[in-house]
Amino acid sequence: MILAESPRRQRVTKLVNWGHWFALANIIIAIVIASIFVFSSPMPGTSVGTVFLLANWFGHIGFMTFFGFVIFILPLCYLVNNQRIIKASASIIAAVGLALLAFDALLYNRTGFHISFHAADLLRDEAKNQISVENWQQWAFLFLLFIVWLGFQLVLANAIWKRVERFTRYKVGIPVTTFFVSCFVTSHAIHVWADAKLYQPIIKQDNMFPLSYPATAKTTMSRYGLLDLAAYEERKQLQFNPDIHNIIYPAEPVYCSVETSKNMTVVVQIDSSDDPLYGKTTLQVMQNYYSTASTIEGLITTTLFGVPEIYEAALSNKRPVLLALPLGSGMPVSIHSEEALPFPQLAGYLQPLSNNHQGLHIAFLKGDEIAQYVNSALSRQHDVIVATGFGESSGKGRLYSSIGLNADLASTEDLAPTILNALGCSAPSTFYSTGQNLISPSRPWLVSTSGERIVVFHDNKRTDVLSNGSYEISELNTGKRSNDPLNVDLLSQAIKHLSRFSTQH
Repeated sequence: MILAESPRRQRVTKLVNWGHWFALANIIIAIVIASIFVFSSPMPGTSVGTVFLLANWFGHIGFMTFFGFVIFILPLCYLVNNQRIIKASASIIAAVGLALLAFDALLYNRTGFHISFHAADLLRDEAKNQISVENWQQWAFLFLLFIVWLGFQLVLANAIWKRVERFTRYKVGIPVTTFFVSCFVTSHAIHVWADAKLYQPIIKQDNMFPLSYPATAKTTMSRYGLLDLAAYEERKQLQFNPDIHNIIYPAEPVYCSVETSKNMTVVVQIDSSDDPLYGKTTLQVMQNYYSTASTIEGLITTTLFGVPEIYEAALSNKRPVLLALPLGSGMPVSIHSEEALPFPQLAGYLQPLSNNHQGLHIAFLKGDEIAQYVNSALSRQHDVIVATGFGESSGKGRLYSSIGLNADLASTEDLAPTILNALGCSAPSTFYSTGQNLISPSRPWLVSTSGERIVVFHDNKRTDVLSNGSYEISELNTGKRSNDPLNVDLLSQAIKHLSRFSTQH
């Protein structure tokens, strides 16, 4: 006797088949939308990091979309008899879900955050800004755009429904499932290894996609002797994110007075030619001055803002306190540079070198231009600070000054707070700089960055910390590698101090 399937079972089977094809179509759409997350983030830069990126992209987005289908749509196929209601409900669910994914991608592109309770304040501020900027026509356009998107989902649902019998002839279920499951498992397996090794090209991707919680296995690995948990925690303590996009600068409002009757000229050497003032000036000389910026743009940024070049990308719409405060008090301020300035908001300060007005001058010059310019400034009764050493492999140069400096160790970040203090500003330098006032320094160590490395100077030692937590200690005097133990407490304090303006630390 042949037992035929009941009409209800046939209908449910067709609906489930339709649902799987509808889910696959939306997985592909979601992967395309999720490309915004990928292209909004820096590339890993390594083959392993790229493999993880691709596996995580396809595996996580595929899993997240299919999970939504299983939770919201698949039950309808068994509980609701009317196929039109199921298709309409599934289309609405898919349209809303993908619209949220697109909104999250745009939010991530703009702010680096995902939709979450932690970002609620940011979302509220963004919403207020958009409501105040956009008029009703723009909101109507967005609503119309969603209606069009919903219409597309309805068309897609009906098109798949009409062709579902034809699609079922293609035996793609096992290959497609195998592909996405392989991507999902591979991404988590790679992340377990990367987390144990603190492998930064992978670890820094942890927050790339929404609702992403990559697997870790530190406790299990340490139990079987595959991971030294104490060493892991030490290295993790030294981790930092070199890609800073969101900052609060200055950290606090800076209120102080500037003595507009004072005049100061600051010169920063931008090439690696011989020190133009060595043995040729009566200015005070500080021997242990370090210029660690890896590019001229980074050097200019560090000088004007008083923060390391790691912040450069996040300062594109900020005004340096070093310039804004004196100018706001009525003091003329000029920048002199033949090199392009890193940010457009600085262009208004740019003046030719021949402009000898009173007030504050900050000049970025090559070595052969410095001596004459400094002598001219001194003849006009200006206080003078000259910083050299950029381009040297060790970063070591000299700091010349006509004002009394009381520090034994200095870096480019110290220039801004020293200048403002010399001009009469008594506001705490921690509000606007990672450096310190060299006239009355408060700490015996300094921290800076060079490319993606954190550099800490203390006790005649230089410690270079890579973004993955690995490090190297060398002697300042000889440059040779030191066998001294790592001062974890100092480095942890230095990294926290360095990232004080970042909203991601």
